Amino acid sequence: MPACGKFIVIEGIDGSGKRTQLELLARALAERGHALSQISFPHYNGFFGKLVARFLNGEFGELDSVDPHFAALLYAGDRLESKPTLKSALAADKLLLSDRYIGSNLAHQGSRVPPARRDEFLAWLRRLEYEIYELPAEDLVIYLRVPVADAHRLVASKNARDYTDKKHDIQEADIAHLEAASRVYDELARQPHWVRVECFDAAKNALRSPESIHSEVVAAVEARITPALRAQR
Repeated sequence: MPACGKFIVIEGIDGSGKRTQLELLARALAERGHALSQISFPHYNGFFGKLVARFLNGEFGELDSVDPHFAALLYAGDRLESKPTLKSALAADKLLLSDRYIGSNLAHQGSRVPPARRDEFLAWLRRLEYEIYELPAEDLVIYLRVPVADAHRLVASKNARDYTDKKHDIQEADIAHLEAASRVYDELARQPHWVRVECFDAAKNALRSPESIHSEVVAAVEARITPALRAQR
């Protein structure tokens, strides 16, 4: 059965507020009467998700010593396990909302590849996830852009997480990695189905409120997704 629903993904580096914005968006869309399905990646209790947790806890070595192809395969495998869930939600004409998706793999693992080889790596990873694994493509990706220093500070204030007993996993702890991933995200956000939301107010030299960011997120959905939903009716 062909997909009829729409797929919206929230992306951004660790600590950018993805979960908060996903929940706010889900509430707003539900109030508008839309049928929803929500998902978040990675699934740390799954077969590949458990390996992702081990990677993030440093069991396979320090970040610089783990081949990005290997790490990318773990994250992609985790999504492959959820492929039936994703396709079922879209076939049921639902709005599918995801906290992280393929963009996270492209940004975090692509940033660990030397610039001269990065395009080749990103093409390889896109082929793996979209073509070989045939994972559904996003209709809209909302990229929450947050300064690395603020994101790093916010990660440290998170509640305890199931996959680690550390304040920062090996990706979150590496400021240089987060800065590199942020630069790759900036490049990915040039794609036409991506919308970049600046979460830092330069005039006030402070992060914007979650409610202010949410308003911009909703506006992006209403501009990019709502017209398509109306056309299907």
